Amino acid sequence: MATIPPPILSVHSDADIASTCDTYNLSRPDFDNLSASAVQAKSLSYSPYSLFRVGAALLTQAGDIITGANVENASFPVTTCAERTALCKAVTTIFEGGIRWEGKGNQALKFKAVAVATDISPPASPCGMCRQAIREFCDLETPIIMLDGKDGYSVLRLEDLLPLSFGPEALKVPSASSSS
Repeated sequence: MATIPPPILSVHSDADIASTCDTYNLSRPDFDNLSASAVQAKSLSYSPYSLFRVGAALLTQAGDIITGANVENASFPVTTCAERTALCKAVTTIFEGGIRWEGKGNQALKFKAVAVATDISPPASPCGMCRQAIREFCDLETPIIMLDGKDGYSVLRLEDLLPLSFGPEALKVPSASSSS
């Protein structure tokens, strides 16, 4: 069964952005800051082999934005995608920026939205490995905003990009009281 690609919307269309914000419960400043941050992060890409620049931005529930860029390696499997760079940066610097975890285990930090920027059109979606990494820190309803290099974007929910996903709730994490 073929999947119909999402429509390409314009970052210059107030109607497109208003519809996106309404559908995914984002404010216009959140959308603008998240999109601009992903595009800016793309400029930090280390991609001397593929020349395929990717920037990612994560929007926290409190409105903070954490960014990352892809970092290539001559041994391609060692390359780290922008989305995973941003996620690792978020986890390892979470307390330095005043961002707090919402809980422990499967109740940990959940992001409100994710943006990914590339130079190609139509926009590229996160790879399979990144989709699974995003799943660790995002609810299935989380919007993934995919920006192209021509001022266009598409949006899908994580559940559309990763159907039948395996998430933290599938594992039984021992509570603090049961470990004693």
